[in-house]
Amino acid sequence: MQAKHLTEKDIAHFKKQLLEMREEAETSTESADNQEDELASVTINNHPADLGTEQFEQERDASLEYMRQENLQEIDLALQKIEEGTYGLSEKSGKPIPKERLEALPTARMLVEEASDAE
Repeated sequence: MQAKHLTEKDIAHFKKQLLEMREEAETSTESADNQEDELASVTINNHPADLGTEQFEQERDASLEYMRQENLQEIDLALQKIEEGTYGLSEKSGKPIPKERLEALPTARMLVEEASDAE
């Protein structure tokens, strides 16, 4: 039951866009991992005042990693929906998601008004 408002060309466009987003997200994850490895290999005697900064940075990095993983999951779900033929349909109502919304947010899972109701 592919969204009728999306042509095969539209689907191919969004799939390409999602694959590019996935590659970019994976690259940023690898880059962050490399930076963490570099920082871990440097041993410095920290001044006690620096410990709070270090803890803050670790918590920030953990939050960023969580957001990256969540983003990857959303991208994978959208790609799965393309394969299943349900991409572009709201999970809540089954109504077509406008192309403009999908252009702005290719991982959109519902209509704007449904998403704001869910929050």
